[in-house]
Amino acid sequence: MSKLSYVIKREVKDYSLLLKNVPFLTMAIFIVSTIALNLFTGKELMNLPYLALDCGILLSWISFMCMDMLTKRFGAKAAVKLTIVSMIFNLCWCAISYLITHIGLNWSAFYTYNEDVANMAVNDTLGGTWYILLASTIALIVAAIVNAVINQAVGKLFKKDNFTAYAARSWISTFVAQFLDNLVFASIAFFVFFGWTFTQVLIYALLLATLEVVMEAVFSPIGYKVCKIWDRKKIGNEYLEWAAKNR
Repeated sequence: MSKLSYVIKREVKDYSLLLKNVPFLTMAIFIVSTIALNLFTGKELMNLPYLALDCGILLSWISFMCMDMLTKRFGAKAAVKLTIVSMIFNLCWCAISYLITHIGLNWSAFYTYNEDVANMAVNDTLGGTWYILLASTIALIVAAIVNAVINQAVGKLFKKDNFTAYAARSWISTFVAQFLDNLVFASIAFFVFFGWTFTQVLIYALLLATLEVVMEAVFSPIGYKVCKIWDRKKIGNEYLEWAAKNR
């Protein structure tokens, strides 16, 4: 067996076991939040001279909380792989939405005097914009790698596996990764296409990272308790044992 075929076979086995062992509900929430985030980031929440926000702030912390929980249980490499799975689902959703908005007639909810305008607005929203999709995909990949690596690295600095260790690794990794996520996304989507200033982009990235960490911190006790339940019930042990033998 060649080295390439061995690597491919090992990665296929790794993905197969990982998807089999990852908690379904957490992964489902991760995927749904990623898809919804892609829709909401295209809508501005406010646009002031030195401050601009989009509605993605309402959901982005959920994706990162899921990432942190998955990193703690399955490791940085597995968390990045699961993020790629989430990204693929998002791309599939965008492709299906784009197709649906270009076939068929009117949406049934908009048989009104301004049905053409209403249907066009819904089609534009669901169909998405290519630069929003490009920006969110690149930003998600960068943020996922940074978040997983920092989360795992910070976790190794603590001798005890307690809430303090979980909070430190989650909050630090989320802040750095969210800042980069927001910076990359806003630089591509809003700075180039929406006409934001770079000052708005920087403040946007910093402010959102701060707010997202605050929101995640509120729910960190829940994330920590869920991770402890996974440990106690040995959820994912099959994958962890296999991964340890095949590094």
